[in-house]
Amino acid sequence: MSYSRQASRYRETEVLTATPGQLVVLLYDHLLTSLRRARVAMEARELEAQGEHLERGRNVLTELLVTLDQERGGEVAANLGALYSFLLGELVQLGVRADVPRLDRVTRMIGELR
Repeated sequence: MSYSRQASRYRETEVLTATPGQLVVLLYDHLLTSLRRARVAMEARELEAQGEHLERGRNVLTELLVTLDQERGGEVAANLGALYSFLLGELVQLGVRADVPRLDRVTRMIGELR
């Protein structure tokens, strides 16, 4: 079995056996990786790669947003929802106009949330 296939199986098992809290951490990790890759692409002026990584980041934020339990989460869920929506808007704007310091601020905020 190839390394790539083994790594894929490991990730699949990790996701399937994770608790809800662990899944959120995995999403944050994936989001931070996407943003770091977007930053590298942004600095290199690789627009296609930058767009792909920002899109992955937006997808993760969307997943975090739609899976919030508003009923049980109360004020915390509402505040996280507002923050996720703000961050999503920031990533949209970064897709329109590259801005490394702005991306760094977003990445720091997400790192703190993690």
